Amino acid sequence: MESHDDKRLLLNSMFIPLVIVMIMWLVKIIETVFHHDFGFLGIKPLTAEGLPGILLFHFLHGDWKHLLANTVPVLVLGTSLYYFYRPIANKILLILIFSTGLLTWCGARTGVHIGASALVYGLTFFLMLSGFIRRDRKLIVISLIVVFLYGSLVWGLYPKYAIENNISWEGHLSGFIMGIVLALFYKDEGPQAEEFVWEDDEDEDDEDEDNDKDPYWDIPQPDKNDLTIVYRFRKK
Repeated sequence: MESHDDKRLLLNSMFIPLVIVMIMWLVKIIETVFHHDFGFLGIKPLTAEGLPGILLFHFLHGDWKHLLANTVPVLVLGTSLYYFYRPIANKILLILIFSTGLLTWCGARTGVHIGASALVYGLTFFLMLSGFIRRDRKLIVISLIVVFLYGSLVWGLYPKYAIENNISWEGHLSGFIMGIVLALFYKDEGPQAEEFVWEDDEDEDDEDEDNDKDPYWDIPQPDKNDLTIVYRFRKK
């Protein structure tokens, strides 16, 4: 029964991340089939024209390689978010989508910024830090797995490396910042470490004694005459 419930929870947890990935792919397919480029909907920092990109730039990618690079992380990290942090997952995802876009729009260099990398960085660093803060064994394991799989993303925060590879390090930085901020801000919401309550044996004994219908000190004692009779009877 447990295994059936776990499978169901896993499938439910994949739904929203899968929808995001499908939109990303649908956009790229439409661009390819109709020879159109939606790049103009990306973030153009500090311009009115670039405001729609605050929400839309996550779904736009320069080429198929760029799209493939973000597909698996969005699916894996998004599913992890919904599986382990379901009570706050919607809030975390929506805030990451909006805040990373806003920070990129406010502080990025001139140009057009597109791609779901900012979201990937936000999810990565939220999951990394959140498990350690909550001190829950399962969440710490997930944090270590995320570190192992995506720890190399830290290179994307290095401006020189990012610029040489035509990467928006500002978007990555916004994801890094917001992932850390949200992990700290929501540390008391969602799953928490298990609390072990130790029961005092002495208290249990006292309680058992209190509930005992016939404790030994309440047993009526025979009087002296009765004892004498018994003694004399046995002597004979």
